[in-house]
Amino acid sequence: MPHEAISVFDIFKIGVGPSSSHTLGPWRAAQRFTGSLINSNKLDKVNAVKVILYGSLAKTGKGHGTDVAVQLGLSGDDPVTFDVACINSKIAGIADLKKIFLNGTHEVDFDPPADIVFRMRESLPYHPNAMTLTATLENGETISETYYSIGGGFVKKDGEQEDGKDSVQLPFPINNAEDLLHWCIKTGLSIHEVVMENENVWRPEEETRKGLLNIWQVMKECIYRGCHAGGILPGGLQVKRRAIDLNKKLLEGKEYSGYDEWVQAIKSGGNDFKYILDWVSCFALAVNEENASFGRVVTAPTNGAAGVIPSVLMYYVLFGGGEGDDNVIRFLLTASEIGSIFKKGATISAAMGGCQAEIGVSSAMAAAALTESMGGTQKQATMAAEIAMEHHLGMTCDPIAGLVQIPCIERNTMGAIKAITASQLALLGTPDYAKVSLDEVVKTMWDTARDMDTKYKETAEGGLAIHVPLSLPEC
Repeated sequence: MPHEAISVFDIFKIGVGPSSSHTLGPWRAAQRFTGSLINSNKLDKVNAVKVILYGSLAKTGKGHGTDVAVQLGLSGDDPVTFDVACINSKIAGIADLKKIFLNGTHEVDFDPPADIVFRMRESLPYHPNAMTLTATLENGETISETYYSIGGGFVKKDGEQEDGKDSVQLPFPINNAEDLLHWCIKTGLSIHEVVMENENVWRPEEETRKGLLNIWQVMKECIYRGCHAGGILPGGLQVKRRAIDLNKKLLEGKEYSGYDEWVQAIKSGGNDFKYILDWVSCFALAVNEENASFGRVVTAPTNGAAGVIPSVLMYYVLFGGGEGDDNVIRFLLTASEIGSIFKKGATISAAMGGCQAEIGVSSAMAAAALTESMGGTQKQATMAAEIAMEHHLGMTCDPIAGLVQIPCIERNTMGAIKAITASQLALLGTPDYAKVSLDEVVKTMWDTARDMDTKYKETAEGGLAIHVPLSLPEC
């Protein structure tokens, strides 16, 4: 049976905020476009470049930094390694000089206000997040490529087959939760073990382990930065960063130097329910405030939902006995498979499915991972994912001013708490008596996504985006 092979490193990508579909995806698309010009030996013959953004990509493109991402991608910068502290100066330099160095080597005239076009009332049929890049050569020839940013940093070029589909034959092909449980039952392997066996097709196990620990390192660094960075978030809403104040309040004057001492200071506060609850919220706020500030985050499975999995994993490590590399790797492998199932059966793009496709999916991923990590069975893990998503069904995406701030940042705290609650319910439950399966909730989510009014799908044209005065801060 045909299947789409998705790696754990497709679900978890290191990138720059604030949006995987509106920032990371367009950045990657621009990189691919310049790469295409290089491969055809035409880069040095280009004398003009134009970018057209369509639909949702245009409507909230400014707030999501799509124009910034495209310029960085065209310049040959990489979101994994580019110094985020240099973004503003790099973009200001392009605007001042009205020139851009394609792939960092070939200079062409480029005036961002004129050469990046936002077609807010025009959408392409395949996906709301569409963009066309056109290069004009010295001889007048034009080369155009259209890309779709389909969620989670995944990018599809018009006319090509989706990346990874049918290109790799996995030992345990999985399209849905039923397939996953089939392989678990047949082999006796846990979910994370099945996933690792599939990952071994792409690379040696040691490389996968190393890569996942690097993903966790980036998550930890993001949490720590977010808990110690103050000020106002960019974009004009005047939203005050809150994680820093919550961090100080919870630590009650404890002194520390660096991440390790900070963690010990947190753990020394005990295991009171409210104390733990506040820390989970703090971790999630920290990540998504970093995300809103063009900081480095990990898509999990998207940037807008980047705080859920790190905060739940941090909860497991600090308060649930989850210390140790093996525990972290198990958690991330399990979470990634649930994310893959949602991507295959529905969507992880808010522009296609509303916020249920981002916060809902991330909550389901975290719930399943936490459940298996806490000793739950494979069926209990998928049950936890189902519970988490069931209570996100219908969640709209209505970012005020097109920024990934209100209500996006707080939603990550809610998604994390729901994941923990879903896990607890599943660990106490009996999956054989469950009335709703994970596959049924995936299908329901996709049906709901297709029925949802377009104005509630990352367009900033409905809900809070039109009812909340822009002059009011969130808190």
